[in-house]
Amino acid sequence: MMPLHLTPFVRGRYSTATLVMSCWLFLAGFTFIVGTEHVATATLPASFNDLLPHFLVEPDDEYIVKNKPVTLTCRSTPATQIYFKCNGEWVHQDDHLIDRNVDPATGLPIMQVKIDISRQQVEKIFGLDDYWCQCVAWSTTGTQKSQKAYIRIAYLRKNFEEEPMGKEVALNQEVLLRCHPPEGIPPAEVEWQRNEHVIDPVSDPNFLVTADRNLIIKQARLADTANYTCVAKNIVARRKSSPAAVLVYVDGGWSDWSNWSECGVDCSMWRSRECTQPSPGTGGKDCQGIDLQSLNCTSQQCLQTADGVEDVALYVGIVAVAVCLTLILIVVVLVYRRKKEGLDADVADSSILTTGFQPMGIKPSKPENSHLLTIQPDLTTTTTSYQGTLHSRHDGTKHTGTAKFSMTNGPLLDPLPNGSHHTLHNGKLSSDPAEFMTRLSNQTYFKTLPRDVANTSYGTFNFLGGRLTIPNTGISLLIPPEAIPRGKIYEIYLTAQRKEDLRLPLAGCQTLLSPIVSCGPPGVVLTRPTILSMDHCSDACPENWAIRLKKQNYEGVWEDVLTMGEELISEPYYCQLEAETCRVFSEQLGRFSLVGESLNMAAAKRLRLVLFSDSYCSTLEYNIRVYCMDDTQDVFKEVMQMERQLGGRLIDEPHVLLFKDSYHNLRLSIHDMPQAHWRSKLLAGYQEIPFYHIWNGSQRFLHCTFTLERLNLSTCELTCQLCVWQVEGEGQSFSLDFNIAKDSRPLDPEFLLMDNNPNGTALAGPSAFQIPYLIRQKICSSLDIPCPNGADWRLLAQRLKLDRHMSFFASKASPTSVILDLWEAQHFHSGNLNQLATVMADIGKQEAMIFLVSDGEC
Repeated sequence: MMPLHLTPFVRGRYSTATLVMSCWLFLAGFTFIVGTEHVATATLPASFNDLLPHFLVEPDDEYIVKNKPVTLTCRSTPATQIYFKCNGEWVHQDDHLIDRNVDPATGLPIMQVKIDISRQQVEKIFGLDDYWCQCVAWSTTGTQKSQKAYIRIAYLRKNFEEEPMGKEVALNQEVLLRCHPPEGIPPAEVEWQRNEHVIDPVSDPNFLVTADRNLIIKQARLADTANYTCVAKNIVARRKSSPAAVLVYVDGGWSDWSNWSECGVDCSMWRSRECTQPSPGTGGKDCQGIDLQSLNCTSQQCLQTADGVEDVALYVGIVAVAVCLTLILIVVVLVYRRKKEGLDADVADSSILTTGFQPMGIKPSKPENSHLLTIQPDLTTTTTSYQGTLHSRHDGTKHTGTAKFSMTNGPLLDPLPNGSHHTLHNGKLSSDPAEFMTRLSNQTYFKTLPRDVANTSYGTFNFLGGRLTIPNTGISLLIPPEAIPRGKIYEIYLTAQRKEDLRLPLAGCQTLLSPIVSCGPPGVVLTRPTILSMDHCSDACPENWAIRLKKQNYEGVWEDVLTMGEELISEPYYCQLEAETCRVFSEQLGRFSLVGESLNMAAAKRLRLVLFSDSYCSTLEYNIRVYCMDDTQDVFKEVMQMERQLGGRLIDEPHVLLFKDSYHNLRLSIHDMPQAHWRSKLLAGYQEIPFYHIWNGSQRFLHCTFTLERLNLSTCELTCQLCVWQVEGEGQSFSLDFNIAKDSRPLDPEFLLMDNNPNGTALAGPSAFQIPYLIRQKICSSLDIPCPNGADWRLLAQRLKLDRHMSFFASKASPTSVILDLWEAQHFHSGNLNQLATVMADIGKQEAMIFLVSDGEC
């Protein structure tokens, strides 16, 4: 008796008695009817009953263009049944178009099956895998599976990821024009055009199209001056880049030298040359250098007379007298300025705010058994006062009354009491005190924040520096040693802004990448840059972004003060962008934020997806809230605080999703709930958050609520799959399985709000740094001096992977100290002095042993 093979559709459709009859009829080669269904089978010759089916045609990969469905074809012999399976599920037999015939040469039955796949079917599949189909063929002997055919939706973006840039090149110079075509499926092919005509590297070997689709002109000719366009095309569309103008210029070249002239009366001879080989053209440069050269004659040729000697002596005397007069004038000016500074010293010196504070020297007197690591400054005095007389710089009138300044709990820029209108600002009196006080009273931006403001850290610091942190926000301010001038004390604050009226005005493709952070008071004098650290949520791919540091000026207007990658070392700001953190070097305190503008659709922000639910449920309804927020710690802290007030609980660890600038919305859906116990009250298949609500950063976080209904109050177990994805982008899914009455699952403490800083939010002096102050001084003196073999601060920067900032470090008086400042900012909680000592040893400096300082050296 022949073996029996039944399709899944036969197994699930008929009764046992019907199946038995079907089997016998199948083996006998008859055609039978069950109900209204018609199934055709074929009889195989006995000599081929042991043959497995083999495929004559297998389904191929296909692309869906716009909304046009694609057809998959499968043909096999000998075959009695063929069905398609797509993404692991059988396609219904009604969707198959079947064609049967017999091979006249062999008498074997040939079966062909076709199915259509629509765009909607492909879009319904959620996940990172592609949509695929394969067919399965049956014979009386067994089954065979075809290859998988992948069906993808074809598209071609409009914007090039990199367009060719115009260039001016010298004759015979090599030219490279870059082109990275728009993202597309299938990947776009690239061709190059010159003045709208296609370039054929075969017919003109001076052109070369590289494997990464860039164009190389091997030797630029004058005829190569043209507009070049990169053209990208696939089965969907054809895109053209902006034209790149290439100008081939000719630099001028000198001709041979003429013969020397005869020696003249001035005892010199001359010769000339011309810029004619070649002459400059098409914007080329003129010849560099002089076209006329002189040379002193020899003593035999020279007709010099005694009168010439007397003339030289006269000229030397005149120059000597002029130099003496200049030196005398300089001395007089210096003496005058020194006297004037002495008269104004009591006004110009802002150390009146810090009278009574005794700064500690670098090497204090050594008590018995002292040690370098035990040096602690006296920072217990937080209030200092000055009593004396102030003189106006404008009228010179003395005030007989006394004025008293107090820094306790007050702004650094408080007006003087007793009716005096003079205001100290940067250690000097304002040029217009009345106007400055008017601005001060109207601008809360200048005032020291109250000490009860949430998300604020504050402290009092001197020349030894310190650190401010806002717990669980990733925001900190490092004040390096010597950043505050000696003899001064500043009360400094750091705050994370949350007020809606402080939102930045954003336009176009701009998006907020960081919190808005204030540090101040603004206007304080700093002699070295502080380092402000704050989280950012960009994908840290600089080629996809134009990232700018913005600062709010005195009038409240936000200004661009720095563009990442275009930093100028002469400016007071500098940035290092790490994977999740931005470090801002700033010599001026104020209000800052990081704004990004996407350069192409590959730019992406990191979103943090967080799930909360009701901590207690006594009704049939149960809510799950899904927050979609920028992946920064300060926003997560704000959401955690809000959920604690609502009585919510975190039901899963956060997931990170890359949200691209593709104009596609974010969708959220819930699946796989046990229908016998739960149902969703959501009428649609998914919820959706518009793209611009997320991208423009107008709201710090957004959330969707899924309301579920228990069919019985005794149901407490909830299992489901929650999916969040961007249309045509990445997705994340949460597998939930917990008891709604009592959830005892442990969560990773990294995701909970825990203050990991046991020393508080403000640290002053040596306790704020990993590297002891005197050891730091020795490292700087050892590495600041350049070494011929490079064993100096440059090698330290390379070993610490900070060599991108070489020019910035080199612009500072002590490059080593700035490198150590950045190391301190990066490794506050995880700093390892032994690791730093190892780096010093690798550099080859004996000074690496300073980490083992003995008592005698202190």
